Amino acid sequence: MPRCYEFDSRPGPAAVVSIAAAATTAGAGLTRSIVDERDTLPETTAQALALVSAMPGDLRDRLIAYRAHSGRLNPAAAAAYDRLVAHLGAIYTGQVGPAVGEPMPDFLLSNQNGELLSLERFLDDGPLVVSINRGHWCPYCKLDVRALAAITPDIRRLGAQVVSIMPETARFTKQAIASSALPFPVLSDVDLGYALTLGLVYWVGEEVKQLYDQLGLDLERFQGHAGFFLPIAAKFIVGRDGIVKARQVDVDFRQRMEPAAILDALAKL
Repeated sequence: MPRCYEFDSRPGPAAVVSIAAAATTAGAGLTRSIVDERDTLPETTAQALALVSAMPGDLRDRLIAYRAHSGRLNPAAAAAYDRLVAHLGAIYTGQVGPAVGEPMPDFLLSNQNGELLSLERFLDDGPLVVSINRGHWCPYCKLDVRALAAITPDIRRLGAQVVSIMPETARFTKQAIASSALPFPVLSDVDLGYALTLGLVYWVGEEVKQLYDQLGLDLERFQGHAGFFLPIAAKFIVGRDGIVKARQVDVDFRQRMEPAAILDALAKL
């Protein structure tokens, strides 16, 4: 189902069930296609990510396919994520983050090399795509930033730039760049101060915290603190005047803005 990226795309609690069912059905179809071609299913989430990353087509299809694979490999984790998204959907019932037509709050954050960069500095060179991502460890974020990397030449031809912001120390933003060959900087929002300014911070909850502990996913080491907070995944297309021209904000981190929608928004500037 196409989304309007100039508005919120956060499902309510009832909608989460429908989205999950649709993802399962669509993902099953994609999984069958993969099986026909490869004659096997991935046995780990790492294998699933590698398989899905190589899929042609829309980012949405890759996200759905990964969700189907990971749900099969770890149904308990998939169910915990469904409950988390339903909970967040019940909490965030209004608009979250800067709206289209509003100024994008400035930031001053360090990149992977320790250099402090501001929104104003980026906008001196043209419009900016700001991607708020959960971390280098998140497979959905990996698919997201890899899709951004693929269209970065097109973004630059339109006179714009890309930056990702993650709540991690430089050690791990460097890993994000290296593991996905990113041609754009990743900034560290280690205390989630900027995400808080945008109103995009949530606590993962005790169930997901325990899940991450079981999986050996060490947010404390990645982020430099033990808060277990994450940003809501989001995209903001910011004009050179500092005004938000298009956006996508979704409490369901398994949903991301399509690259075609990003390019369309930039082409209209």
